[in-house]
Formats: sequence, structure tokens, C-alpha cells
Amino acid sequence: MCANYKPPSSPQLSLFDSPSPTFDSVSEAFPGDICPILVSGSDHDFAWQQAVFGLVPEWADDLKFSKHTYNARMETVATKPSYRSAWRNNQFALIPMQSFFEPCYESGKAVRHKIERQDLEPFTVAAIWELWSDHLDRVHSFSMLTINADHHPFMKRFHKPQDEKRSLIIVPPDLRKDWINANHRTAQELIFEMSAEQFQTSPFPIPIRPKPSSSNWELF
Repeated sequence: MCANYKPPSSPQLSLFDSPSPTFDSVSEAFPGDICPILVSGSDHDFAWQQAVFGLVPEWADDLKFSKHTYNARMETVATKPSYRSAWRNNQFALIPMQSFFEPCYESGKAVRHKIERQDLEPFTVAAIWELWSDHLDRVHSFSMLTINADHHPFMKRFHKPQDEKRSLIIVPPDLRKDWINANHRTAQELIFEMSAEQFQTSPFPIPIRPKPSSSNWELF
């Protein structure tokens, strides 16, 4: 399951047939972070929305729920309590990405890999969104949709050997408006496997932070 991705830079967000959002984005996203997504706006056009990575259903006690709901399986999204309201109400979104990250265990231990387009252009991923509120806040949130990838040319490489392999759903430019304006009956027709010809993967370990020098320790 994907729990970490890199949003496009602010200038790149203007490439998505919509004015750049008026809010900042994190440089690298993890569950609980606030990120930009595209939803259906006026005249079924794109609109930017700030949202928490990890869907928070309206009945959740607080936003910490997002730590457990950042991916939704296409096979069960219509029936799982956390997701079924967003799915039934046709609350579809697109997540702009520059790349995303998955663990590969081929070496015997987890090695973070980066998945990105071969031309290094940003892309969009299928998602659903929800609105949560309490007496103080109204917060949008989202979850990525995933499909089985047991037989995908390279997505089958990721996650522990005994685990089912999963993949995000890449929505191509010509289907983006169809996706955000879809309904839960027709959305299935817009689900495609990631193109192995357009995407690539390579090791991308998390940089090791340098240890403080002994002179720094003497200050404490």
C-alpha cells in the first residue's frame, strides 16, 4: 500500500488545466499531511482542494483516523464503512504526484524505491474524498484507490514476499474530467493498470541524517 508520495512543485500544479492552488503543499506526503487534490468544481471543471492524506469519515472521532485510511481497495470500497459513503456519493478526486515510494524486499530487507514517469512529468492518481467536521473545523480528506498488482511487470516487486501486491490507479490526462465527474456505477470503466512502458522504478533510500559531532553533544 502506498503511504508516501511526492506532490509536484507549486509551478507544476498549474499544468493540470486549472489555476495553481492558493495554498502551499508539503514537499513529501505521509498520512495525516495536508495536500492538494483536484475535485469537481463549477460546470464540472477542476477545482483545487486542501485535504488530509487519509480519509476521515464523518463518524470518526478525530483526524487521527487518517493514519489508517490512506489506501482504499477497489474490491471493497463500496462496502467498507470508512469509504462507502464517499463512494456512494460520487466524491471522486485526483491526486497530483511527481513520484511515489514503495518498499522492495528483493535484497532481503526493505529498500525504498521511487516510481515515476519515464519522462519525469507529473501525473494524477484516482482517489475518493470526504468532508469531516466537528464544532470547530470542517476538514476535507482523501484516500488513494488501489488494485491488485500480483502480475504487474514491476509493481509486483513491492511489499513483503507473502503480502498481496497492490498498485495505484493512474488516470491519464484525457480521462481526468471523466473521473472527477464519474458516478459509482460508471467509475469502474475508468480503472486501468499502470502502464509499464510509461513508468519506471529505481532504489531511492531515505537519506541518512548525519550524527551530531562530539562537540555538539558537549553543549548538553
